[in-house]
Amino acid sequence: MLEIYEDLKSKDHMPEIPESELSDEQVMVELTAIKKRLGNRVVVLGHHYQQDDVIAFADITGDSLELARKAAAIKDAEYIMFCGVHFMAETADMLSGPHQKVILPDLRAGCSMADMANRREIDVAWKYITECTSEKIVPVTYINCTAALKSFVGEQGGSICTSSNAEKVITWAMSQGEKLLFFPDQHLGRNTCFKLGIKLEDMVVYDPRRQHGGVTPEQIQKAKVILWYGFCSVHQGFNKSHIELWRQKDPERVLIVHPECSFEVVQGADLAGSTSFIVNTIRDAKPGTRFAVGTEINLVNRLARQFPEMDVVSLSPYQCLCTTMYRIRPRWLLESYRAIERGEPINVITVDDVTKKFALKALDQMLAIS
Repeated sequence: MLEIYEDLKSKDHMPEIPESELSDEQVMVELTAIKKRLGNRVVVLGHHYQQDDVIAFADITGDSLELARKAAAIKDAEYIMFCGVHFMAETADMLSGPHQKVILPDLRAGCSMADMANRREIDVAWKYITECTSEKIVPVTYINCTAALKSFVGEQGGSICTSSNAEKVITWAMSQGEKLLFFPDQHLGRNTCFKLGIKLEDMVVYDPRRQHGGVTPEQIQKAKVILWYGFCSVHQGFNKSHIELWRQKDPERVLIVHPECSFEVVQGADLAGSTSFIVNTIRDAKPGTRFAVGTEINLVNRLARQFPEMDVVSLSPYQCLCTTMYRIRPRWLLESYRAIERGEPINVITVDDVTKKFALKALDQMLAIS
C-alpha cells in the first residue's frame, strides 16, 4: 500500500488528500516527501518532550535553552516550525529575523505552568511587593511563560532563566539587588535558591488567588526570595513516596530528577538538573548504570531506547505525560507544511514590537549571563 501511494504521488497522479482522511502511515510518507521538497526553506525545532514520530522530523532537538540559542542562530530558513508549546514559539519569533515566520503546528499546544501567571497578576503583585519594602527587588522569570511576562522582566531590569542556567541567573539577580521575585514556577525557584545557600525560611510564596498574595508586608520585608505559586503539572506527578519506593526496591539505582519537581523529591534524589543535564548524565554514565528518572515520560522512554546499555525507567509507576506537548502530531505538522507549500502559512506566531523590545532585553540578559 505504501509503495503504491508513494509511486502515485511521485507521478502526480493523486490529488492532495485532505489531511483528515490520511492514515497515520500515509501521513508519515507524505510528511517525509514534503519535508524533502521544501528542504532548508523550513527548519523544524523539536523539544525533548515530543513523541518519537515528531522528533523524527526535527532538524534540531533540545531543551528550552538549547532551542532558544539555536533559533537565534537560524539565518537562512524562511520558516521555523516549532514542535513545542506556545511560549517557546513566541521566544523563537522574538529571536528570529524579520524575514522569517515561526509556525506552531497546533495552536492548542500551551503550558499549564505558563497559564498560572499573566501580566495583570504580575503587575498587581509587583505594585504590592514594591510598596512593602524599600529594598531593591530584581525579577526573574522562568522561560516557561508568555512573551508579556518576559517583557515585564525586561522593563524592570531583570532576566529570563531556564532550568539549565537558573543558578547563574539567580546568582546574577541577587548581586543586583536585595530581593528576588521568581515566577512562575515555585519549585525551580525554591530548589535553585536553596542550592545557592538561601534558607527556606527566607523564601515566601505569593499566591495571586489570595488577597495580597497571602503574604504580609512584614513577610515581604523579611524574605530574600518571593516565589510565585505556579508549578509544572508533569513534574508535580512525582512525590516523596516514589523516592522511598526505589530506595527500598533498588538502593543502588541512581535517582535523577528535574528541578521542577518538589523540594522533597529533589532533596531525596541523587541528582537534579535540567533536561539537558539528565540526557548528558545518562549518556556519559558507565554501562550498566541503573536510573530512575523524574521527568516527562516521552523523554524517559526515548533515553531507554537510545542507551540500551543502561537501565532507564521512570521514577513514577504512572505515566507523567506533557499533554500539551502531545498535541503536536505528525498530521498537524503535515498540514503546516502543506500550507507553506501553498503559499498560505497557518498558525504563524507573532509578538508585537513593544512586547518584543523589552522581552528581547531580558532574553539578551539571559544569554549574556549564560
